[in-house]
Amino acid sequence: MTIADTSNAFLNDHTRISSAESFTFRCHPQVRCFNACCSKLHLVLTPYDIYRLHVGLGISTNDVLKEFTDLVLADDTGMPCFRLRMLNTREGSCPFVRESGCSVYENRPGACRAYPLGRAARIDTRGKHEERFFLVEEAHCKGFAELSSWTPAQWMLNQGLGLYNESNDKYMRLMTMQQDAPEKVPAVKLGMLTMALYNVDGFQKFIARMSLLDRLDMDDDRKQAILHDEEQTLLFGFAWAEMILFGSSADLTLRQ
Repeated sequence: MTIADTSNAFLNDHTRISSAESFTFRCHPQVRCFNACCSKLHLVLTPYDIYRLHVGLGISTNDVLKEFTDLVLADDTGMPCFRLRMLNTREGSCPFVRESGCSVYENRPGACRAYPLGRAARIDTRGKHEERFFLVEEAHCKGFAELSSWTPAQWMLNQGLGLYNESNDKYMRLMTMQQDAPEKVPAVKLGMLTMALYNVDGFQKFIARMSLLDRLDMDDDRKQAILHDEEQTLLFGFAWAEMILFGSSADLTLRQ
C-alpha cells in the first residue's frame, strides 16, 4: 500500500505536469503579488523543515515547535504532525514574512521552496517510489507571466530541494508503514516518536545521555556522525522511529 504526501482530491484540482514539460515562472520583489502567497497557509512542516528552521533561526528545535507551530495528529495514522502557525491578524501572514521577503529564505520549508510546483511522492514499504508534479496556479500570482522557463527537475535543482526530498521520502515511507499498521500510534509512544523525528538537537543529547548507540550493532564512524552531525541524527531518528513503532528497523540491528 502506498500513500501520497498530498491528497488525490487536492491533486485533481491542480494542473498535472510531466517531468519533461516546462512552465514559466519567476518570483521577485518587482512582481506585483510579491509576498501574497505567504498568508493564510495550512502548511504542514516535515521533520527536515523543522530542522532547517532550527538552523536558520539559531534556536532549539523545541523552541521552533513551541513558538511557531501547532501539533496535530494525523487522522488516519495518529502520527504527530506540526503545522506552521500563522499570525493572529486579519491578513493571517506567515510569521517569517517581511516586506522585503522571507526572513528565513535560505532555510524556508520545502513546500515554500517548491512553489509553484508541487511534488506528490508515493513511497511503498520497500522504499520504491514514484513522483508526480503539479502546478499550483493561484489567481493572484503574476509569476507565471515571467519568461523564465523550467522543467520540474530544473526547478527542484534550482531551489535546492534535493536534501528536502531525500529526507521527506524517508518520512513518507514511515507514514506508509504506519498506514498499514492495524492501529494508530499509541499515546505512550508519541513523546519518543516526536523527539526522534522533530527535536533533533534534543534527541542528540538524549542519545548521548542514555548511551543509546551502545545497544546497537554499529561502527564507530556512524556513531560519531550521529552524535555530532544533526543531519545524521535526523536520519537515525527515522530508523529509531521505525523501531519504536514496529519493533525493528531495516537500518538498525540490536546487539546480541
